[in-house]
Amino acid sequence: MKKYNFDQVINRQNTDSLKYGVLKERYGRDDLLPLWVADMDFQSPPELIDVLVKRCQHGIFGYPFASQEYYQSIIDWQKKHHQWNVEKNEISYIPGIVKGIAFALDVFSEKGDQIIIQPPVYHPFRIIPNLHNREVVNNPLILEGDRYKMDFTGLEKLLIINKKCKILILSNPHNPGGRVWSKKELTQLAEICYKNKVLVISDEIHSDLVLNGNKHIPFASVSQEAEQNSITFNAPSKTFNIAGIVTSYSIIKNEKIREKFHKYLVSNELNDGTIFAYLALQTAYEKGEEWLKELKKYIEDNVKYVNDYVQNNIPQIKVMIPEASFLLWLDCRKLHLSQKELNSLFINKAHLALNDGEMFGKEGAGFMRMNIGCPRSLLEKALHQLQKVI
Repeated sequence: MKKYNFDQVINRQNTDSLKYGVLKERYGRDDLLPLWVADMDFQSPPELIDVLVKRCQHGIFGYPFASQEYYQSIIDWQKKHHQWNVEKNEISYIPGIVKGIAFALDVFSEKGDQIIIQPPVYHPFRIIPNLHNREVVNNPLILEGDRYKMDFTGLEKLLIINKKCKILILSNPHNPGGRVWSKKELTQLAEICYKNKVLVISDEIHSDLVLNGNKHIPFASVSQEAEQNSITFNAPSKTFNIAGIVTSYSIIKNEKIREKFHKYLVSNELNDGTIFAYLALQTAYEKGEEWLKELKKYIEDNVKYVNDYVQNNIPQIKVMIPEASFLLWLDCRKLHLSQKELNSLFINKAHLALNDGEMFGKEGAGFMRMNIGCPRSLLEKALHQLQKVI
């Protein structure tokens, strides 16, 4: 019997929600159904809400610290869900994964150095290095059918040509393509990067949202080369819909890399979480498992609903079935529209706010990213609106 109600539609207007509050600014109109930025329209686990409410009712909001229970909740979660043994000293709070990437660029690269990304990929992987005056080098993924794979031959070639590559930023699982990388793929990537002295930053924020029996593998767990040449960033924020609380953390196995990164955090006072960050993470990891199990089943059903509807009613669009996350990568190339026309179709005709595929790189041309972390009724409405204009 289901314990949680993911069908409940909750009004998020006037709650300072980015997803709903900046439509006019981002899309030019505010009469859109928002299916873009990666937070969900579900309430977080009631067990988590109750703990936060109780903490608020205490009424004193002084300086917090990261307790042993906080660290242990991360250690236990990684062990139970990903079979990865992590120790307390390897963990540090960070104020966001994108910020963590920026910190790592500061510590482990210099202006003019080259940073490798694998587009189409989460756009801050490109934007943040550029803003730090690093050169972004693309190692595009290869699309075979409806599934991406890494181009290892291309990676080795670019490393021969580009002599200043210092960091590769990995999306694991992949956003927006939804791939859960295999141990074989991650091991091969680790070997190439270790051999060429390229540090791997692995963003694993979608790791707990693997679907349909797929299994996430932490990059640092696949080999000695991976363990000793990587920084892992993670958070329960996507998983439990608490992005606004900022609960990210790093895990670094290599002592020298860890000492340099932690020194940077401490010297800039970037390693201290807020009063709710520690509590929210610990509670989510200790009490959120049952909620997460039901959430993943609901997302799997949403994927099936969208795929079936599109196949039967909008055959010009193809849904790439994700192996992880609540983000769908829609292949709209058979509509034969320019990217500008494609965006206009969704925004001005269907009145839907999705993410433009090209924001993830030119390899995303002809694609759109749809957030299906919402009640089924909203998806039904969105797909009916889309069908009418195609």
